[in-house]
Amino acid sequence: MHLYETIADDIARSILRGQLTPGTRIPSVRHYAGQYEVSVNSVKTAYRLLEDRGLISARPQSGYYVRDSLPELCHLQESSVNSRESAVPLSGLNRLLSVILENQLRGDCTDLALACPSGDRFYPAGRLKKITAQLLRSASGFSTTYAMPPGSPRLRSQIARRGLHTGMILSPDDVIITHGTMEAISLAVRASTLPGDTVAVESPTFYNLYPMLEDLGRRIVNLPTHPQSGMCLDTLESLAEQRKISAVITIPSGHNPLGFVMPSENRQRLARMAETRQFAVIEDVIYAELQFGDTCIPNIRAFDRDGWVMVCASYTKTVAPDFRIGWLEAGRFRDVARQMKFTSTVAESGLLSESLGIFLENGGYDLHLRHLRRLYERQIDAVRACIADYFPAGTRVSRPQAGFILWIELPEGADTLALFHAALDEKILCMPGLLCSGSRAFNHCFRMAACFELTDRHRMAISRLGALAAHQLNEMK
Repeated sequence: MHLYETIADDIARSILRGQLTPGTRIPSVRHYAGQYEVSVNSVKTAYRLLEDRGLISARPQSGYYVRDSLPELCHLQESSVNSRESAVPLSGLNRLLSVILENQLRGDCTDLALACPSGDRFYPAGRLKKITAQLLRSASGFSTTYAMPPGSPRLRSQIARRGLHTGMILSPDDVIITHGTMEAISLAVRASTLPGDTVAVESPTFYNLYPMLEDLGRRIVNLPTHPQSGMCLDTLESLAEQRKISAVITIPSGHNPLGFVMPSENRQRLARMAETRQFAVIEDVIYAELQFGDTCIPNIRAFDRDGWVMVCASYTKTVAPDFRIGWLEAGRFRDVARQMKFTSTVAESGLLSESLGIFLENGGYDLHLRHLRRLYERQIDAVRACIADYFPAGTRVSRPQAGFILWIELPEGADTLALFHAALDEKILCMPGLLCSGSRAFNHCFRMAACFELTDRHRMAISRLGALAAHQLNEMK
């Protein structure tokens, strides 16, 4: 990490914590040069980086000032449309998602929708390539031997070891290697519930949960969710008193799409509630190690005493997307989940699992995670700055505490499904809010990923999307 990056990050933290408020003149270049004992040019480079992130702006012959901040989400504003009357059929959601995927694969659209990091800045591709090549050259028999569940002992051992970073004490024997996080979640749902059972989810939530649960024949109940602290546990408690809740699916760290990190006390309360009410908590921790704070808040599994919390994750967002290596620690449901894994997809590739295990074992992952946390924090600042510049007044945007996904709330009356189609005509992909809620409750909201190289092409796409939103709102007046 260069000195100018350290300076920029320190100033950014002062701004984000409110120590330097919007409109405040920040200390001079010479001030920071003396404080950090660096050259004036190093500080100027740090200021340029902060300008790129949209945190400060220069005023001729006056200095640098903290930019006015973009309004954040302090609460979620649902659409005035009654969400119960505006549920979107599963077939409609699937068609819309198919359109996004087809255009993403075609490659001629600017993709602001899918949370799929791509490029050397986001993955340790070179190191992983060398490890895999060495394994193929060795006499290890990967190409002539069936892989069997629960998966590579080396990888499972490394997953258990890394669990300590987020407060979990795991046994390698309890870890099941899966085909990405989605298979882990699906196995967890199937192992802990039966067709017809009720599963509670945060609203909004990860778009794939709705079709998955519908396909499995589970009933879905949406929980109101705070953009900074997560699901409303009082509502969950009340629902559990009225009806049988068999499982709760939550993304407590770097929530998709709101970006919050659930407070530790809420995690502890949810774990106790699961134990008392005897329902499974299916915890998706794919972004848990991408928390921006100085320390990681422990996973809910850290507070589990009786095996009701099931943990799902993968390395597709941080190490190797095409490996599709995920994992599940299924608690009291381990044996059932392990059998289901065998009867559905048997096991994951031994070669790829072993390559990933060696990479984690060699110690480069922590350095890579530090790089990703810095990178995504800056990406979020830069994309939020673009939104502030180009979107209509009254737009509010989440400030993620982990990960790289933004939730954008346009003024009441906006229709992001119509915005999606208008943007698609101009080869821009965005994700309307109804995909993340299964209804039109968040019809004026949409999800945007910030896991791309922020090129002029992406800036132009964000600018054009903002102009289309402004045009739509003006047409309503």
